[in-house]
Amino acid sequence: MDPKTHDRAKKEQPQTDESLIIGRNAVREALKSGRPVNTLLVKKGERTGALLPIIAECKERNIPVKEVDAKKLDFMCGHQNHQGVLLLAAAADYSTVEDIFAVAEERGEPPFIILCDGIEDPHNLGAIIRSAEAGGAHGMIIPERRNASLTGIVGKTSAGALEYLKVARVKNLNNTVKELKERGVWVYAADMEGESYLTADLKGPVALVIGSEGKGVSRLTRELCDGCVSIPMHGSINSLNASVAAAILIFKTAEQREANERGI
Repeated sequence: MDPKTHDRAKKEQPQTDESLIIGRNAVREALKSGRPVNTLLVKKGERTGALLPIIAECKERNIPVKEVDAKKLDFMCGHQNHQGVLLLAAAADYSTVEDIFAVAEERGEPPFIILCDGIEDPHNLGAIIRSAEAGGAHGMIIPERRNASLTGIVGKTSAGALEYLKVARVKNLNNTVKELKERGVWVYAADMEGESYLTADLKGPVALVIGSEGKGVSRLTRELCDGCVSIPMHGSINSLNASVAAAILIFKTAEQREANERGI
């Protein structure tokens, strides 16, 4: 084979994730085992017959079910016989918001929570998880849709932090923001127009909302927050990669919390 043709063929091979479960029997067994699951992918027009019980169980367990083209399923599983169904299993168990508050209580600390709003790149999500765990956050909250989930890539990029940080997945991030505020947590959105982290008070019960690189924190979510916090920029570029921005804000918050603990 010509080297160029070989290279092109390699590039066209699907980059399947280790969390991909293929075919009806394998999917049924994964669901039966109670394995944490991200999403069920079903071939368009296949919501009949043997797939009905699988779809029904996913809906009962609040697992998102998405219809996709057969070609996409073929590509994702490397043209194996998927029987019209793929399951994207999670790399770790999802926690609950209550679990995150429990961690804060066990440590005797005011809650410190990271919320992700539209972080679709799994590498970015994994990097944010790594920074959140290293910065002393008690947990992370991600939305069920329009956000990366806990795939193998996320786990690998987190460099092991996913094993230690509680990650809750919620249906509606805005409702969760309201719940956090009702429980005495001050919620701040990362936004270029916000108050500088140099002057913002991040010492008490606090949650930071990190938005996508392209759109930032969504408008309604931002409006629900208690305020916005920004990173002073001194060069010609006025924005940072989402995971880099998250790391800076997480460790600035950790610094304030530590100083407050020591009475400085």
